[in-house]
Amino acid sequence: MSPAREAISFQDATPPFFIGVDVGGTSIKFGLVDDTGRTVRTAKITTHQERGADDAVSRIAAAVDKLLAEAGATMDNVTRIGLGTPGTMDVPAGMLLDPPNLPAWNDFPIRDRLSDSCEKEVTFLNDGAAAAFGEFWIGSGRALSSLIMLTLGTGVGGGIILDDLSIDGEHSHGAECGHVIIDSSPDARVCSCGQPGHLEAYASATGVTKRLRERLDGASSSSLHARIDAGEPPSTLMLAEEAEAGDEFSRQLIWETAEYLSIAVTTLVHTIDPAGVILGGAMDFGGHGASTGREFLARIRKGFRRRTFPVLAEHVIVDFASLGGDAGYIGAAGAARATSRQHLAAG
Repeated sequence: MSPAREAISFQDATPPFFIGVDVGGTSIKFGLVDDTGRTVRTAKITTHQERGADDAVSRIAAAVDKLLAEAGATMDNVTRIGLGTPGTMDVPAGMLLDPPNLPAWNDFPIRDRLSDSCEKEVTFLNDGAAAAFGEFWIGSGRALSSLIMLTLGTGVGGGIILDDLSIDGEHSHGAECGHVIIDSSPDARVCSCGQPGHLEAYASATGVTKRLRERLDGASSSSLHARIDAGEPPSTLMLAEEAEAGDEFSRQLIWETAEYLSIAVTTLVHTIDPAGVILGGAMDFGGHGASTGREFLARIRKGFRRRTFPVLAEHVIVDFASLGGDAGYIGAAGAARATSRQHLAAG
């Protein structure tokens, strides 16, 4: 878990300014970001997806106005807004289509509605792409010209950034990295999308917890039993804590997850040939700050290097993300900045 991002004052910031909006199924996070990627102020509201998208847009616009007032700024100081939302979507049209985490928001022109409410142009992108752009701009990928990002959480999200460009694809389904196939066997696990063998079925927090439940009865000596028997629900955080304390069953589940991820990383790298692969999301098993997290990363790297070409094994960086939960709004703001700069360059 990354520490809270330190904000700077509006007076100390470097214009132009951008608003980043990161929409999730539970909450919506905002940030006022300067031209160097520094955060001036953040805010968060509850999504209340059941109230519908029009209600959300109204509350987003009001929250943005409040954030700006608290920062000592106005909308006149903002060049552009970046908006990241869960898919499915039509990016060029600015439409949400059928987002599973926002079932009351189907077929909604969210980009244009937010633009009208805030009276400001909006850059629209997938939330995974937004997080990837944040890491590309000022995070773990800031020294890279291109990257693939995997977000490991309830599902497995993704983003692909090549030279300031988010790869959205012809049908706005680019970078669906959680749905690459890592198991083509007849008894492959079924993904939340209903298809068999996808990475998400094996390496998401949901998939890992399911494997834990299935195999725990056969691991009678595992320290997980005491916590689960006491009424604590199984989770990847519990798995990380017990692995760090030396529980062998927990460690083996995590190492298997690393192996699955190394297969997906190899496939994605062979498709894109990026400068780096960044692993974000809540499921990092302690990240660089824990021996389990460091070994998890080392095993992903080792599995990737074992499967790939020597040049890629030597040069492609595989590392953890560094922006934590701030990556989405920072990346949305960064994508808005990139759009603005493209317009200026085009004259």
